[in-house]
Amino acid sequence: MMPALPALKTIEITREGRLLRMTFNRPDALNAINLQLHDDMAEAMLFAQVDTGSDVIVLTGAGRAFSAGGDLDHIEKNARNPHLFDHETRVAKRIVSTMLDIDKPVICRMNGHAVGLGATLALLCDVIFAAEGARIGDPHVSLGLVAGDGGAVIWAQRIGLTRAKEYLLTGELLTAAKAAEIGLVNHCVPADELDARVDAFCANLLKGATVAIRATKILTNLELKRLATSLMDAGIAYESLSVRSADHLEGIQALKEKRLPRFIGR
Repeated sequence: MMPALPALKTIEITREGRLLRMTFNRPDALNAINLQLHDDMAEAMLFAQVDTGSDVIVLTGAGRAFSAGGDLDHIEKNARNPHLFDHETRVAKRIVSTMLDIDKPVICRMNGHAVGLGATLALLCDVIFAAEGARIGDPHVSLGLVAGDGGAVIWAQRIGLTRAKEYLLTGELLTAAKAAEIGLVNHCVPADELDARVDAFCANLLKGATVAIRATKILTNLELKRLATSLMDAGIAYESLSVRSADHLEGIQALKEKRLPRFIGR
């Protein structure tokens, strides 16, 4: 008997045979990550890890975006009450470690923009199919924040240290086409072909030798897990400090007022 699917407020989980589909479900907010979605993500990934009813996982977003990153109201609440961020640091570590521990292939259907933590979640997947017109990037620094919740772990592993530094230090967003060109994502495909391409790839995996596929993923993730173990505590600590900075509050205010921030270096 297959395990019952969890009922989460912000993530829809469905089965299609041996495929488990997880969909960020805050479409009106472009699937921006608030506290509920952050907590739901940890629970969803833990379920996916132990679910005996699936062999392949697809991660995607409802509506126009994959995930537009942090919800601005939520970010501001943390900045003005930084002790609240401590809970999220623990959850962030759980999300990253669980995604790296899942032995089933996790396929990202990047249907729209993937920003900040949204980009990290996409990049922690094994294979990424991105729709043309989508953009991806980690603009933590644009808000006066350290990219400590996983970006420093995964970007360099996908595109090399020098390119990772360029994009993490500037917060630049890349088009899906550019991201595919440099290897940040696997494929950039026309939006009307996205479902067919993802479905065909998943069908091929589902026909494969499950034990061999899972063990191969475990092996290829060993180095990522070592890096995550080395970097996540420091990354979370540095981001926690930056949450308490004047520059972070200025970054939030500038975004709300739709102007360039005036950072002061503290």
